[in-house]
Amino acid sequence: MTGKAAKEAHEGAAASEAVNDVQTHLSDKEREAIAKLPYEQARDQLIQAVQALEAGGLDLDASMRQWEIGEALAKRAQDLLNQVRNKLDEAQAQQASAGESAGTQSNLE
Repeated sequence: MTGKAAKEAHEGAAASEAVNDVQTHLSDKEREAIAKLPYEQARDQLIQAVQALEAGGLDLDASMRQWEIGEALAKRAQDLLNQVRNKLDEAQAQQASAGESAGTQSNLE
């Protein structure tokens, strides 16, 4: 690794550590509640959080809280969408596999 690349890697790691050291505005209980939301509710609450930020008028702490809520809600919604995508991919793979053996002797055994 070159000196410049090593320096950039070190700076990137330091920035990541700084982000991780930032105090959160959400409690563990709030994060757990978000993690249990169904997709539609997470999506609707995410829309509300974004609208609150776009409307402005919030102080810095309130803005940071809304942003963190939005991030947690977006992650929940994306995780749920990913789960559905994985189930669909599995179903398509099973269907394709069943289709390959349809009408063959191996399908009758």
